[in-house]
Amino acid sequence: MSAGDRRSRVLLTAGQRTSTGVLLAEAALRRGLAHVASTGDAGRDAAALAGRPAHWYGGPLAADRCAAALGLALLEPHDAWAAELPREFTRRRIELTTLAEAWTATRPRFVKPPSDKQFPAAVYADGSRLPRTGDRIGPDTPVLVSEVVTFACEYRLFVLDGRVHAGSRYARFGRLDTAPLTGERNEAAVRAFAAALLADRGGTLPSAVVVDVGLIQDPDSGADHWAVVEANMPWFAHAYTAGPDAVLDVVLRATGPLGSVAPADRRFLRPVPGGPPVSRAPGTSAAPRCCRPGR
Repeated sequence: MSAGDRRSRVLLTAGQRTSTGVLLAEAALRRGLAHVASTGDAGRDAAALAGRPAHWYGGPLAADRCAAALGLALLEPHDAWAAELPREFTRRRIELTTLAEAWTATRPRFVKPPSDKQFPAAVYADGSRLPRTGDRIGPDTPVLVSEVVTFACEYRLFVLDGRVHAGSRYARFGRLDTAPLTGERNEAAVRAFAAALLADRGGTLPSAVVVDVGLIQDPDSGADHWAVVEANMPWFAHAYTAGPDAVLDVVLRATGPLGSVAPADRRFLRPVPGGPPVSRAPGTSAAPRCCRPGR
């Protein structure tokens, strides 16, 4: 291996192949990056990639294992982001709470982990249907709880520097139904809503992020409203039919060498075991998370 090869950037993906991981690896190779599949052993990965700037695509547990060894930065939105949005952007009540609090629910609620996928995001008839304590969850596990609404269609937007960089429709009425954003019948409305959201709240998100939005059908008024579904980290988001080259742009910004993170993004660094301390700006959620009512 030449000295130039040792310094070249690498896209490291989880050992388990996914369709998005394959597409991003192909996009990385087209632009001159190397692609390496993780061995699952952080020490071996770090030794193999010594001296080479690395970026990551894969799950958070695997990311946590290798981030400290590789000096890898991982950007993610704050857990409370959706709960702290004005109601004009959510059209429903959302709160960040704990699994223990969610267990006490007596009515149907949509419940999901904010970022890590410790259990399925779904409508639960009541708190007794939620998972109990296990290897990865406990009473203090943070969860987002929201009123149940009907999304007629949902879109995944890969956002870079406050603008939609790539996008895809991914569902209709809760069922997988994909289509490229470009040329889709709601494209103009999706982009207009995203532009208004990012103009107002873009400063509360990292420079590279995934924001899901959708069209809520209100059975009482008969009106439809655009609303935020959730925000996620790009390095663990399915691309659906969004262009992989544009998606890769967002993934590369959202992960990379710790020293390359812009000052404005440092408050969005994911804390990783064995990594440097992470400082969050005042007024943003950080572990341990607390309950924050939606507006």
